[in-house]
Amino acid sequence: MNAIQTHALTKFYGRSRGITDLDLTVEEGDFFGFIGPNGAGKSTTIRTLLGLIAPTSGTAEIFGRDIRKDKTAILAGIGYMPSEASFYSNRKVCDIIQLSARLRRIDCTEEAALLCERLGLDTQKRIRQLSLGNRKKVSIVCALQHHPRLCILDEPTSGLDPLMQREFFEILKERHQAGATIFLSSHVLSEVQRYCTHAAVIRQGRLLASDRIEALGHTEAKRVTIRGPLDDPALRQFCAGISSVERIQADTVRFLYNGKPGPLLASLAPLPLTDVSISEPDLEEIFLHYYGREEQ
Repeated sequence: MNAIQTHALTKFYGRSRGITDLDLTVEEGDFFGFIGPNGAGKSTTIRTLLGLIAPTSGTAEIFGRDIRKDKTAILAGIGYMPSEASFYSNRKVCDIIQLSARLRRIDCTEEAALLCERLGLDTQKRIRQLSLGNRKKVSIVCALQHHPRLCILDEPTSGLDPLMQREFFEILKERHQAGATIFLSSHVLSEVQRYCTHAAVIRQGRLLASDRIEALGHTEAKRVTIRGPLDDPALRQFCAGISSVERIQADTVRFLYNGKPGPLLASLAPLPLTDVSISEPDLEEIFLHYYGREEQ
């Protein structure tokens, strides 16, 4: 069974685009990354799946249930962490966490205490006293304390320091190993590459690609790194003709090349280069490759 399945899912805000014809499949038990910059449609997709906003057209199912017909039953098995954590500012952390559990009619006392300890969260402080990172921790506990079958996390690590980010992902890995499906929205590509098994790339509300992390990197694009006197007229002219060129050292540049190797090698041969390397790009470069190809 698929944890998430959408078909031509579309959401418009008046004439403004939210998402368009989104066909997305997330298998049960997967650790799935949803990649895109701010404004790409990630949050709109998530809010539509949760029934927080109604789709303009198309269909979506969570564990085989329609998001509009079976909204209440679906939400019972989901742990949702929004990109921006907002709580009653005058309430204590412990009150917010208990309220979240009571709304689900579940006793989460033991699990909540374990999560608070691991995250270093002071439950006696009031929300208004918390930093952004600590408010994020409250959001994490509320989302995970009931051991949800599906965790939907929208930009969850923004505001967390590196140590807390590491602990957060350790918790997610444990939940995943226990059988939970993790759906992680992020624009931090290193997170997705390190922890996710599958990912989808979204741009301007449309899905550009969806596959295994390894398969996303198997495009025709290659990372080319060249070294030489960059003030040489021929080399300078060559670099000026490449839109994706990036200078990484005083005498070194790199760029993505999408094509057969023969023409590339023929172009490089007359240049006064001291070194050339051609390798597989990382996920960030692949992400830019997909976006650049879409623009073309």
